[in-house]
Amino acid sequence: MIKRIDRQAIRRKKHKRVRKTVFGTADRPRFAVFRSLNHIYAQLINDELGVTLAAASTLDADFKASGESGGNVAGAQKVGELFAERALEKGVKQVVFDRGGNIYHGRIAALAQSAREAGLEF
Repeated sequence: MIKRIDRQAIRRKKHKRVRKTVFGTADRPRFAVFRSLNHIYAQLINDELGVTLAAASTLDADFKASGESGGNVAGAQKVGELFAERALEKGVKQVVFDRGGNIYHGRIAALAQSAREAGLEF
């Protein structure tokens, strides 16, 4: 009998394992990333208070005005720039990166790299 691989279950399992150690504070909030097939989402979360400080995604009006597609590396780079801009407006410069159980490759890496280039430190 062949066991079916459930990629979402594997990602959730990795994410749970990572979340045991990655924790956002007021000084260093958590930079959480979620990737779907067509979109990418980024949030700045203070886990002590349980609040989202800033967010950006491919569904934002600012992103849609740029004319980029949400399911590619160029779109992820644009979201990273938007996210870093919003985080810096809130006075947050240092963050803890939470890749959401995804492999640090492709769109996830592009989003992180563009956020670093825009001024976030992690």
